[in-house]
Amino acid sequence: MKEKIQDYLKKPGLVLSIILLSLCITIVNSNIGYFFDLTVTLFFLWVASFRWLEFGIGKFKWLKTLLKAALYSVIIIIAVLFIIQPVLERIFGQSDLTTLDDIRGNFGNYIIIILAMWVFAAFGEELIYRGFLMKRLAIVFGNSNRMWLISAFTISLLFGIGHYYQGASGVFTVFIISIFYSIIFFKNRTNLMLVIFTHGFYDMIALTLIYLDLDIVINEWIKQL
Repeated sequence: MKEKIQDYLKKPGLVLSIILLSLCITIVNSNIGYFFDLTVTLFFLWVASFRWLEFGIGKFKWLKTLLKAALYSVIIIIAVLFIIQPVLERIFGQSDLTTLDDIRGNFGNYIIIILAMWVFAAFGEELIYRGFLMKRLAIVFGNSNRMWLISAFTISLLFGIGHYYQGASGVFTVFIISIFYSIIFFKNRTNLMLVIFTHGFYDMIALTLIYLDLDIVINEWIKQL
């Protein structure tokens, strides 16, 4: 039964249909889009008999992976804060991060958001967008390096659109961040945990800056340059 379903799920048309449907639902409501993607991903995982390697989660060295993820996250946050975001905000206006205002100076809300982020953003989003959508799209269309890069761009665009509530600057910023994550996965196709930790560490740094209001301080400092 599962083998027959697997054969059907490998059809390129079905994968493209899932991506297009995900895009449509996400545009209407990003939260519903997320849980639609998560449901589809978990269904595929069930059909694959929970073989995590098919989603890029293979054996990995914990210490090496954590250290590399920490390094990547610091590089990305510096690039975003001091180069990417300032340029995009000059073109499209300031990113809308008001959905995170509740954590400013509120330690309880900050901790809750951090925990939720590791579950739904770091692990959940990377399992969906990199482990499932990006890998599946690349494989069904030939599994070449070129197709992996096309898939990285396509899925990153979908990922960026899913953050439309942050405004145009937010969408493009998230799109570029997603490109970074996708390249890391492209280079480490059996170690999705490296991307998960990179995503998690990046978000922890960003959320901590917001909690301490340091994001405002940095933005004001950059504007004066």
